[in-house]
Amino acid sequence: MVPILSVVIPTYNELSTLPVLLSRVLAVPSVQEVLVVDDGSTDRTDDYLKSLMDNRVSVIRHDSNRGKGTAIRAALPHVRGQYVIIQDADLEYNPQEYNAMLDAVRESEGVVYGSRNLNGPFGISYYRYWLGGVALSYLANWLYGLRITDEATGYKLFRTSLLRDLNLQCTGFEFCPEVTAKLGRRGIHIKEVPITYVPRSFAQGKKIRIKDGLSAIWTLIRYRFTS
Repeated sequence: MVPILSVVIPTYNELSTLPVLLSRVLAVPSVQEVLVVDDGSTDRTDDYLKSLMDNRVSVIRHDSNRGKGTAIRAALPHVRGQYVIIQDADLEYNPQEYNAMLDAVRESEGVVYGSRNLNGPFGISYYRYWLGGVALSYLANWLYGLRITDEATGYKLFRTSLLRDLNLQCTGFEFCPEVTAKLGRRGIHIKEVPITYVPRSFAQGKKIRIKDGLSAIWTLIRYRFTS
Protein backbone atom coordinates (compact mmCIF):
# COMPACT_ATOMS: atom_id res chain seq x y z
CA MET A 1 0.00 0.00 0.00
CA VAL A 2 1.28 3.48 -0.87
CA PRO A 3 2.15 5.38 2.33
CA ILE A 4 -0.18 8.24 3.24
CA LEU A 5 2.68 10.52 4.28
CA SER A 6 6.44 10.37 3.90
CA VAL A 7 8.67 12.42 6.21
CA VAL A 8 12.13 13.57 5.12
CA ILE A 9 14.47 14.43 8.02
CA PRO A 10 17.82 16.03 7.11
CA THR A 11 20.14 15.88 10.11
CA TYR A 12 23.64 17.07 10.91
CA ASN A 13 25.12 16.52 14.37
CA GLU A 14 21.73 16.51 16.13
CA LEU A 15 21.98 13.31 18.13
CA SER A 16 20.83 15.20 21.24
CA THR A 17 17.36 15.70 19.72
CA LEU A 18 17.02 13.17 16.88
CA PRO A 19 15.86 10.16 18.98
CA VAL A 20 13.10 12.16 20.68
CA LEU A 21 12.06 13.75 17.41
CA LEU A 22 11.98 10.43 15.60
CA SER A 23 9.82 8.85 18.30
CA ARG A 24 7.35 11.73 17.96
CA VAL A 25 7.26 11.39 14.17
CA LEU A 26 6.68 7.64 14.28
CA ALA A 27 3.86 8.10 16.80
CA VAL A 28 1.77 9.91 14.17
CA PRO A 29 -0.61 7.34 12.60
CA SER A 30 -0.52 8.93 9.14
CA VAL A 31 3.27 8.48 8.91
CA GLN A 32 4.10 5.32 7.00
CA GLU A 33 7.61 6.19 5.83
CA VAL A 34 10.51 8.20 7.27
CA LEU A 35 13.67 8.98 5.31
CA VAL A 36 16.51 10.24 7.50
CA VAL A 37 19.40 11.84 5.64
CA ASP A 38 22.52 11.86 7.81
CA ASP A 39 24.37 14.73 6.19
CA GLY A 40 27.90 13.83 7.29
CA SER A 41 27.33 13.89 11.06
CA THR A 42 30.36 13.35 13.30
CA ASP A 43 28.50 12.87 16.61
CA ARG A 44 27.66 9.14 16.39
CA THR A 45 24.37 9.80 14.63
CA ASP A 46 25.34 6.99 12.27
CA ASP A 47 25.63 4.48 15.14
CA TYR A 48 22.22 5.48 16.46
CA LEU A 49 20.56 5.15 13.06
CA LYS A 50 22.12 1.71 12.53
CA SER A 51 20.54 0.58 15.80
CA LEU A 52 16.99 1.41 14.69
CA MET A 53 14.71 -1.57 14.18
CA ASP A 54 11.62 0.16 12.74
CA ASN A 55 11.08 -0.89 9.12
CA ARG A 56 9.35 2.42 8.36
CA VAL A 57 12.70 4.22 8.68
CA SER A 58 15.19 4.37 5.81
CA VAL A 59 18.59 6.01 6.12
CA ILE A 60 20.64 7.85 3.50
CA ARG A 61 24.15 8.81 4.56
CA HIS A 62 26.48 11.44 3.12
CA ASP A 63 30.19 11.09 3.82
CA SER A 64 30.49 14.86 4.26
CA ASN A 65 28.18 17.74 5.07
CA ARG A 66 26.54 18.85 1.82
CA GLY A 67 23.69 21.04 3.09
CA LYS A 68 19.97 20.76 3.80
CA GLY A 69 18.91 21.26 0.21
CA THR A 70 21.21 18.52 -1.04
CA ALA A 71 19.90 16.20 1.66
CA ILE A 72 16.29 16.82 0.61
CA ARG A 73 17.12 16.28 -3.06
CA ALA A 74 18.91 13.03 -2.19
CA ALA A 75 15.81 11.70 -0.41
CA LEU A 76 13.20 12.82 -2.92
CA PRO A 77 13.70 10.01 -5.50
CA HIS A 78 13.10 7.44 -2.73
CA VAL A 79 9.86 8.93 -1.39
CA ARG A 80 6.91 6.54 -1.87
CA GLY A 81 4.14 8.51 -0.21
CA GLN A 82 1.57 10.57 -2.07
CA TYR A 83 2.50 13.48 0.20
CA VAL A 84 5.83 14.46 1.73
CA ILE A 85 6.79 16.87 4.52
CA ILE A 86 10.22 18.19 5.47
CA GLN A 87 10.99 17.81 9.18
CA ASP A 88 14.00 19.40 10.88
CA ALA A 89 15.80 17.10 13.32
CA ASP A 90 15.43 19.45 16.28
CA LEU A 91 12.34 19.89 18.46
CA GLU A 92 11.15 23.28 17.20
CA TYR A 93 8.17 21.84 15.30
CA ASN A 94 5.50 19.43 16.54
CA PRO A 95 4.78 16.34 14.36
CA GLN A 96 1.28 16.12 15.87
CA GLU A 97 0.40 18.95 13.49
CA TYR A 98 0.93 16.77 10.41
CA ASN A 99 -2.73 15.77 10.44
CA ALA A 100 -4.01 19.34 10.17
CA MET A 101 -1.65 19.93 7.27
CA LEU A 102 -2.75 16.70 5.56
CA ASP A 103 -6.39 17.71 5.92
CA ALA A 104 -5.59 21.07 4.35
CA VAL A 105 -3.51 19.72 1.46
CA ARG A 106 -6.39 17.60 0.19
CA GLU A 107 -8.31 20.84 -0.35
CA SER A 108 -5.35 22.68 -1.90
CA GLU A 109 -3.36 22.71 -5.12
CA GLY A 110 -0.87 20.34 -3.52
CA VAL A 111 1.09 22.45 -1.05
CA VAL A 112 0.54 23.58 2.54
CA TYR A 113 2.81 25.72 4.71
CA GLY A 114 2.55 25.55 8.48
CA SER A 115 2.51 29.20 9.53
CA ARG A 116 3.94 30.26 12.88
CA ASN A 117 2.30 33.67 12.51
CA LEU A 118 -1.40 32.93 11.93
CA ASN A 119 -2.05 32.77 15.67
CA GLY A 120 0.02 35.85 16.42
CA PRO A 121 3.82 36.14 16.75
CA PHE A 122 5.45 32.84 17.56
CA GLY A 123 7.92 32.20 20.35
CA ILE A 124 11.03 34.19 19.57
CA SER A 125 14.55 33.21 20.50
CA TYR A 126 16.12 35.94 18.34
CA TYR A 127 13.85 38.86 17.49
CA ARG A 128 15.86 39.85 14.43
CA TYR A 129 15.21 36.42 12.95
CA TRP A 130 11.47 36.84 13.39
CA LEU A 131 11.66 40.22 11.66
CA GLY A 132 13.72 38.66 8.90
CA GLY A 133 11.06 36.00 8.37
CA VAL A 134 8.35 38.65 8.14
CA ALA A 135 10.43 40.56 5.60
CA LEU A 136 10.92 37.42 3.49
CA SER A 137 7.17 36.83 3.48
CA TYR A 138 6.48 40.39 2.31
CA LEU A 139 9.15 40.07 -0.38
CA ALA A 140 7.76 36.75 -1.65
CA ASN A 141 4.24 38.18 -1.71
CA TRP A 142 5.36 41.26 -3.61
CA LEU A 143 7.48 39.38 -6.17
CA TYR A 144 5.09 36.52 -6.85
CA GLY A 145 1.62 37.78 -5.98
CA LEU A 146 1.33 35.41 -3.02
CA ARG A 147 -0.55 35.90 0.25
CA ILE A 148 1.53 33.97 2.75
CA THR A 149 2.44 34.91 6.32
CA ASP A 150 5.47 32.65 6.93
CA GLU A 151 7.71 32.01 3.94
CA ALA A 152 10.58 30.75 6.08
CA THR A 153 8.61 28.12 7.99
CA GLY A 154 10.29 24.74 8.31
CA TYR A 155 6.95 22.95 7.88
CA LYS A 156 6.20 22.64 4.19
CA LEU A 157 4.02 19.75 2.97
CA PHE A 158 3.71 18.86 -0.70
CA ARG A 159 2.08 16.46 -3.05
CA THR A 160 5.17 14.41 -3.89
CA SER A 161 4.71 14.63 -7.65
CA LEU A 162 4.55 18.43 -7.43
CA LEU A 163 7.75 18.75 -5.39
CA ARG A 164 9.59 16.46 -7.80
CA ASP A 165 8.39 18.52 -10.76
CA LEU A 166 9.95 21.72 -9.37
CA ASN A 167 13.45 20.63 -10.47
CA LEU A 168 15.14 21.70 -7.24
CA GLN A 169 18.70 23.05 -7.45
CA CYS A 170 19.24 24.07 -3.82
CA THR A 171 22.12 22.84 -1.71
CA GLY A 172 21.62 24.63 1.61
CA PHE A 173 18.90 26.50 3.49
CA GLU A 174 17.75 28.18 0.27
CA PHE A 175 15.40 25.21 -0.19
CA CYS A 176 12.59 27.30 1.33
CA PRO A 177 12.83 30.38 -0.92
CA GLU A 178 13.48 28.21 -3.99
CA VAL A 179 10.28 26.19 -3.61
CA THR A 180 8.31 29.33 -2.74
CA ALA A 181 9.63 31.10 -5.82
CA LYS A 182 8.97 28.20 -8.17
CA LEU A 183 5.46 27.71 -6.83
CA GLY A 184 4.83 31.43 -7.20
CA ARG A 185 6.05 31.46 -10.80
CA ARG A 186 3.58 28.69 -11.60
CA GLY A 187 0.73 30.56 -9.96
CA ILE A 188 0.16 27.75 -7.46
CA HIS A 189 -1.75 28.83 -4.38
CA ILE A 190 0.06 28.08 -1.12
CA LYS A 191 -2.43 27.17 1.60
CA GLU A 192 -1.42 27.92 5.19
CA VAL A 193 -2.50 26.42 8.51
CA PRO A 194 -1.49 27.67 11.97
CA ILE A 195 1.19 25.71 13.83
CA THR A 196 3.03 26.02 17.12
CA TYR A 197 6.75 26.65 17.39
CA VAL A 198 9.34 26.25 20.15
CA PRO A 199 12.53 27.98 18.95
CA ARG A 200 15.96 26.80 19.97
CA SER A 201 18.98 28.99 20.63
CA PHE A 202 22.43 28.92 19.07
CA ALA A 203 23.67 27.22 22.22
CA GLN A 204 21.13 24.46 21.57
CA GLY A 205 22.32 24.00 18.00
CA LYS A 206 20.42 26.53 15.88
CA LYS A 207 22.15 26.61 12.48
CA ILE A 208 20.52 29.50 10.61
CA ARG A 209 22.74 32.57 10.32
CA ILE A 210 22.34 36.08 8.86
CA LYS A 211 24.06 34.96 5.65
CA ASP A 212 21.27 32.42 5.13
CA GLY A 213 18.73 35.24 5.26
CA LEU A 214 20.68 37.18 2.64
CA SER A 215 20.84 34.04 0.50
CA ALA A 216 17.06 33.64 0.83
CA ILE A 217 16.51 37.21 -0.38
CA TRP A 218 18.76 36.67 -3.37
CA THR A 219 17.07 33.35 -4.20
CA LEU A 220 13.60 34.93 -4.22
CA ILE A 221 14.79 37.75 -6.47
CA ARG A 222 16.83 35.52 -8.78
CA TYR A 223 14.03 33.09 -9.57
CA ARG A 224 11.63 35.95 -10.25
CA PHE A 225 13.72 37.13 -13.17
CA THR A 226 15.46 33.96 -14.39
CA SER A 227 14.10 30.59 -15.48
